[in-house]
Amino acid sequence: MARSTGTVKWFNESKGFGFIASEAGQDVFVHYSAISGSGFKTLAEGQRVEFDVKPGQKGPQAENVTGL
Repeated sequence: MARSTGTVKWFNESKGFGFIASEAGQDVFVHYSAISGSGFKTLAEGQRVEFDVKPGQKGPQAENVTGL
């Protein structure tokens, strides 16, 4: 599966989720558990990321999220 790239629209650290605007034009849900790496997992608004997309309960969901 090809990896997607996009920009973090927003991420709520206290709730542990947010959305990524993918280059394909869709908003993709992201949960903190999908962020690769160790330690405190968070994303910054405007951060460029690479990720896989899978079907979620309410639409596309990111997994294996890494910063660029």
